[in-house]
Amino acid sequence: MHDSSTESTGNTARPSRRTVLAATAGLTAALTAPATAAHAATPNERRLRALVSRMTLEEKVGQLFVMRVYGHSATAPDQADIDANLKEIGVRTAAELIEKYRVGGIIYFTWAHNTRDPHQIADLSNGIQRASLEQPRGLPLLIATDQEHGIVCRVGKPATLFPGAMAIGAGRSRSDARTLGRVSGAELRAMGINQDYSPDADVNVNPANPVIGVRSFGADPDAVAALVAAEVRGYQASRVAATAKHFPGHGDTAVDSHTGFPVITHSRDLWEKLDAVPFRAAIEAGIDSVMTAHIQFPALDDSGDPATLSHPILTGILRGELGYDGVVVTDSLGMEGVRTKYGDDRVPVLALKAGVDQLLNPPSIDVAWHAVLNAVQNGELTEARLDESILRILRLKARLGLLDQAYATRAGVDRTVGTESHLATADRIAERTTTLLVNEDDTLPLDPRTAPRILVVGADPASPSGTTGPPTSVLAGALTELGFTATALSTGTAPSAATVAKAVAAAQDADAVVVGTYNVTAGSAQRTLVEQLLATGRPVVAVAIRNPYDVAQFPAVKAYLAAYSWTDVELRAAARVIAGRVDPRGRLPVPVQRADDPTQVLYPLGHGLTY
Repeated sequence: MHDSSTESTGNTARPSRRTVLAATAGLTAALTAPATAAHAATPNERRLRALVSRMTLEEKVGQLFVMRVYGHSATAPDQADIDANLKEIGVRTAAELIEKYRVGGIIYFTWAHNTRDPHQIADLSNGIQRASLEQPRGLPLLIATDQEHGIVCRVGKPATLFPGAMAIGAGRSRSDARTLGRVSGAELRAMGINQDYSPDADVNVNPANPVIGVRSFGADPDAVAALVAAEVRGYQASRVAATAKHFPGHGDTAVDSHTGFPVITHSRDLWEKLDAVPFRAAIEAGIDSVMTAHIQFPALDDSGDPATLSHPILTGILRGELGYDGVVVTDSLGMEGVRTKYGDDRVPVLALKAGVDQLLNPPSIDVAWHAVLNAVQNGELTEARLDESILRILRLKARLGLLDQAYATRAGVDRTVGTESHLATADRIAERTTTLLVNEDDTLPLDPRTAPRILVVGADPASPSGTTGPPTSVLAGALTELGFTATALSTGTAPSAATVAKAVAAAQDADAVVVGTYNVTAGSAQRTLVEQLLATGRPVVAVAIRNPYDVAQFPAVKAYLAAYSWTDVELRAAARVIAGRVDPRGRLPVPVQRADDPTQVLYPLGHGLTY
């Protein structure tokens, strides 16, 4: 039901969607260029401002929020999802969330049961848009998700899944990055998702980074910048809003901002030369939105506030110095990094005062929504300040064509999502990313005529999308298709002595062993597993299925590949390289330091072998 304060002001008549669209006619064409101060002089901008002027204060507050909601349907979710919504949000369904708070956006998650299959996703998107457009002065929503590909992916098979950012960085192809954005964007748009929180513009210079790592294109700021800009242009071609994240740069942290409050110790000069470069490139490419980081960056703001709440960083640097006038969205307000210093009632108000436009996924929408409303009513925020953000959000919705057509179609899903052409494109791109780091004694490629029996062991982390893997089975299946007789044995990230013994026994019946390694440290039991497999005398081929830094922990392994993720598309490409069907072409987008002396580089940036 409506919040009572929403009904106390404004026109309560319910215009048709046609009336709303007529009031904004022509906006899409006028707003195809990046937002600038010149907008104020155009007739279409005046029409857009008139649309804002008819909104109630409560509707304006809602427009600033992007919220999670449980369920596969906007109106009829499963009972468990209704229960979760009531517990966390105080509503039963997405439609009730929109009616009560008039949110401007929704974010999809796999764990919220929003992304079962393409037709369901399109139906959910349509239900959400319908629920919003049927409200008084109803507007279409920005429907967003984190479809980075690689290790962060919310929409799984049968949608096309591409290699992640660091894999693309290993491939070093702007064309491939642009193609990824174009194809992924087309599939998302077909399902009614119009904003993607991708690409990651962080420059990963810290091998111990627990939250970015392979989500970054690499450690070279210029290479990262080129790939970020290319991917942005790909998404733009498919009319999906790309989002550069996490400003001002999350690539040199040793703390995960989901669970702590990272501090970046870069100087201002280093920030200009390193972290800022990809964000400048994204802005030059016309980036639609920029996501903030919940990090402390004393060289840019010595107040101790996270960047998400920093006026010097968001308004002074991002808007002032970099000249960005598009949408700024926070990272999730439920993350610990933004909640350490202030309460959940202060965070959204401070974010808006800092220069944010969209408030993403607060722990309690009710607390956050009322905090912003109260801040306007008591004079801490002005309604004019809200209008600035709403205009940016509406310009984006207009550029995406949502004011003209907000709905997805079943035919569009069938025509676009997971087509043979798209899947083949992803496979070809993946083949250009697999990186051969070590190949002593010409261990690779393996030949099914001389080494027909292969044992595949290693870690089996859960699929990023819930629809791929497990990695050992995928590798074994791919190698079997390539002419080997391959057997999978999952040994996990911390194999016990019994598991190691089982793998060693199985290796006695194999001609070669392929082992998938996953974020190996000095004390990892994965090292024991590999050492004992090497002691069998069988050829051992290791594949780093996440961080390429694993190779430093295994100096005795004679063949080592980096796949950068454990989704099927990357693992199948690695199998083709192992079998010699494809020559390895990837080159390290990050340097790998020695395990025993991190001051020394073991494999430099750009290293990569071929056959």
